[in-house]
Amino acid sequence: MPDSPPPSRGAPDGVLLVNLGTPEAPTPAALKAYLREFLADPRVVDLPRWLWLPILHGIILRTRPARSAALYRKVWTEAGAPLLAIGRAQAAGVAAVLRGRGSDAPVALGMRYGNPSIAHALTDLRDRGCARVVVVPLFPQYSIATTLSVEDALKAATRRLPGCPAWEMVADYHDHPGYLAALAHSVREAWERGGRGGHLLISFHGTPLRYRDAKGDPYFGQCQATALALAGRLGLAERDWTLTFQSRFGPEEWLQPYTDATLDRLAGDGVQAVDVVCPGFAADCLETLEEIAMGCARAFALEGGGRLRYIPALNTRPDHLAALADVAARALSRAG
Repeated sequence: MPDSPPPSRGAPDGVLLVNLGTPEAPTPAALKAYLREFLADPRVVDLPRWLWLPILHGIILRTRPARSAALYRKVWTEAGAPLLAIGRAQAAGVAAVLRGRGSDAPVALGMRYGNPSIAHALTDLRDRGCARVVVVPLFPQYSIATTLSVEDALKAATRRLPGCPAWEMVADYHDHPGYLAALAHSVREAWERGGRGGHLLISFHGTPLRYRDAKGDPYFGQCQATALALAGRLGLAERDWTLTFQSRFGPEEWLQPYTDATLDRLAGDGVQAVDVVCPGFAADCLETLEEIAMGCARAFALEGGGRLRYIPALNTRPDHLAALADVAARALSRAG
C-alpha cells in the first residue's frame, strides 16, 4: 500500500468495488474515448509505446469505435450499460448486507476506465468520512492486465487526491467458498429450469500466453482452480466440462483452449446442447451478453450444434452479494 495519512480515530472504514468500465453511450464518439483510455494502458497492451501508440491512434481508434458501438447497442438498456447498472446495484446490495451484519461501512463503485472513476469513488468515500478503504476488484482471478492495473490507478489517485483515504486491496477471491457456492447454485438453478446441457463450458476472459509464461501471471492457475472447484461442486466428470478462454484479439497466441474453437469442436462431435458459464465476470457485460449469449450461440448453431444456453453472471444474486460482503468484511477486519 502506498504511504497515506494515518486514519483518524473513529473514522468509518469504507469499501470500494471496482470493475473494468464501460463507455458513456453506445456511440462511436463514446467508444473512441473509452477505447483510447483502455487500450493505452500498458498493463492491457504492453507493447513498446513507440510501436503501439501509432497503431492505436492511427488505425484502431479510426476503425474500431463504430464496430464496437454497434455491438454495445445490442446489449444497452434503459438503465445504460449493463456493467454499470449492475455495478451500482451490487454496491448498494453489499452495503445492505454489511448493514444487516452491523457494519456502517459506506460502499462505492469505481471503474478502471470511464466513469465513475476510481479517483471519483475515493473522493466520495473521503467526503463521507472514510479514512481507510478496502478495495475489492470485481475480478475473482488475479491478473496483471486487470488487478494490477487497478492498483496503478489507486496509486495515481493517492498522489493526486488531497486527504486520500488509506487503502488495502483484495488481490483475488477465486477460491472463496461463498463465491464458489454461488457459482454452483447458479448452474444448478439453470439446469433445474431448463434441463442440463450435454456439456458445460467454463469460459474466462483470455490473456496473452506470454503473460503467464514470461511474466508469471497467476491468472491461468487461478482460473483452473476455480473451474476445478466448480466442477467438483457440481459433481461433473472430466468429460462433462471444459475450461476455455474467450475475447482474444490481435495476432499473438492467447491462453487456450479458445471458447469459440471448442464450441466448433463440440458441434462437430454432435453435441446438441451446451451450457456456458463465465465465472471471471462478476457482472454481465458486452463479453458475456453479446459475445457468448448472442455471438457464440449463433456460431454454434451454424456449425451444426443445437442450443447454447448462457448462464448469467452472478450479478446481484443474494448469495453473490453475501460472498462479496464476506470478502470485504474479512479485509476490513484486517485493516482495522
